Amino acid sequence: MIRHRVVALLSEPQSPFELACAAEVFGTVRPDLPVHYDFAVCARRPGPLRTTVGHSLLVEHGLEALREADTVIVPGWQPPGTAVEPDVLDALRAAHGRGARLAAICTGAFVLARAGLLDGRRATTHWRRTAQLAAAFPTVSVDADVLYVDHGDVATSAGTGAGIDLCLHLVRADHGAAYAAQVARSMVLPPHREGSQLQYAAHRAASSTRADASLAPLLEWAVSRLDARLTVDQLAARAGVSERTLARRFADQLGTSPGQWLLGQRLDAARILLERTDLPVDAVATRVGLSSAVNLRRRFRTAFGATPGTYRRTFGEP
Repeated sequence: MIRHRVVALLSEPQSPFELACAAEVFGTVRPDLPVHYDFAVCARRPGPLRTTVGHSLLVEHGLEALREADTVIVPGWQPPGTAVEPDVLDALRAAHGRGARLAAICTGAFVLARAGLLDGRRATTHWRRTAQLAAAFPTVSVDADVLYVDHGDVATSAGTGAGIDLCLHLVRADHGAAYAAQVARSMVLPPHREGSQLQYAAHRAASSTRADASLAPLLEWAVSRLDARLTVDQLAARAGVSERTLARRFADQLGTSPGQWLLGQRLDAARILLERTDLPVDAVATRVGLSSAVNLRRRFRTAFGATPGTYRRTFGEP
């Protein structure tokens, strides 16, 4: 099997956490899962490279490694907004030009923007830096309220943990929801956070933080009953709050409405059934609570740009 080569372009001082987001998802060998990726790191100049926590990393490859990459990841850039050497920008443009996928974690978006790869496109970065990114690159449409933005050939994420969300999203795009969920499970993470979720929750008071934690049992209860007819008023009744209060908690914590969250869970469950079973589409629709094959096809095409049948042919297990 030909493996997808992922190369992370490091800079000095490098954030170990942002590098680890990519390394853990793409570079860790898991005995119970097939290996689909090769992972490597490079820098403008090979050798010792300082990190933001004091110690150094030994980088063995220079920019020539980008010539063989299928995906190039820029895991942050410190300090953000500083100049990027022309040969680095040229190497990124060349990689993109030959068809490699480029992804920036956190302040790595500044590098892709400086290379001109975000012109006329939506992008995001850490919420503390979105205003700086927008001011420095007015041709980029900066979205401060999302976890990640993916255009297929170029993607950007918000800060720190959102880099993991982006990397898992890329795995999902490459190998399907079931495989990505297994990778997430091995990392003891929830399998999927939509890119449109808010970067952080601006709680009104300390008491609302405690109240938001009460969503977890409701989410688990709802996910275990996707085949049932669940409505927002039933969710509110289960949580013991009004529909308005429930909607506010979902908006604060998840950045979406109860109805949209529930639909997303149903569609994710449908993806896994399409990948792992040969159930007819109408049976899949019934199991995930979407009532009919027609409804599932319509919702599925809107969300993923493909029919359930096409998705199954692409990601279905033999």
